[in-house]
Amino acid sequence: MLGKNTSDLLAFLAVARERSFTRAAAQLGVSQSALSHTIRGLEERLGMRLLTRTTRSVAPTEAGERLLRTVGPKFEEIDSELTALTELREKPAGTIRITAGEHAAQAILWPALATLLPRYPDIKVEIMIDYGLTDIVAERYDAGVRLGEQVAKDMIAVRIGPDFCMAVVGAPSYFEAKPKPKKPQDLTAYDCINIRLPTYGGIYAWEFEKRGRELRVRVDGQLVFNNIALRLDAVLAGLGLAYLPEDQVEPYVADGRLIRVLKDWCAPFPGYHLYFPSRRQPAPAFSLLVDALRYRG
Repeated sequence: MLGKNTSDLLAFLAVARERSFTRAAAQLGVSQSALSHTIRGLEERLGMRLLTRTTRSVAPTEAGERLLRTVGPKFEEIDSELTALTELREKPAGTIRITAGEHAAQAILWPALATLLPRYPDIKVEIMIDYGLTDIVAERYDAGVRLGEQVAKDMIAVRIGPDFCMAVVGAPSYFEAKPKPKKPQDLTAYDCINIRLPTYGGIYAWEFEKRGRELRVRVDGQLVFNNIALRLDAVLAGLGLAYLPEDQVEPYVADGRLIRVLKDWCAPFPGYHLYFPSRRQPAPAFSLLVDALRYRG
């Protein structure tokens, strides 16, 4: 009886998480009809509906949500422990899934991985660029990377980078027709290349600080992007001012292709942290990655 319930509960968890019989069946390697039959059998044994089905969607009922919330983590813990056991061998192995913003991935994760992975060919790493504050437990990530001020309090956080500054830059050609701004408020009169970030509810207001005074300036312009590369291309083309990580624009400022302004208003942000839920027995591959990323400055 326990074995039957266990397999049926795993089937229910797959459907409840995916919100789709099609995706859950593909994940489990069974047909949709067989999966539907399994769920109906579980509901009949429990005497209650666990899923609400429509032609377009599947969602847990109140009882299903409770089952997902209470039983789901227990299966995840078992799976985590079994994974850790299989990885206890001479060469650490396994797949590590990380969610991070573009800048953190480029500036912090990639340099560490480029050094680590050639030495451990059985470790695989998947990095998903995501600007939202992803629930790494619900989305089944091993870890996430965020600025120190954005890390949830119930997570273990490991600092992996120094504090850093943003920079306001423009091309020399752009400043031929306009004087350089003297204070952040002046930016409202300039063409600015905007950033759209879901964590800030849409268009991001540029952040400034000087001698304890904080300002957030909403700028305007013809262009809006959600990545670094296109903002950098646009500012180099002279299409406006951009607000970019300092390390990404330093080479262009050094060779004269960009001019930096308002530097005295660009205070440091707290550095990036790797965050993850508490684990009694982290996999060797994950422990290696954490150690490789740990900031020692």
